Amino acid sequence: MVNDMRCPNCNSKDIGKIGSHQFYCWGCFIELTVNGDKMSVYQVEEDGTLSSLDDLFFGDDWLPTDVGETQTSTQM
Repeated sequence: MVNDMRCPNCNSKDIGKIGSHQFYCWGCFIELTVNGDKMSVYQVEEDGTLSSLDDLFFGDDWLPTDVGETQTSTQM
């Protein structure tokens, strides 16, 4: 179990380390990737693939400015 880390989804401290920067919440069964101060949240699908949940947790404000501008200019 990882000390001082809480799940952003269920607030559980029951977090296990599964890789170098990867963690798993046993409370709600999501996977977390942490690199420095950036966190990404994923749902583990039935086939083992990961689906990003970042838009639910961080919204558009979480994206770097240049990424948001690129997406906007592509839609025009």
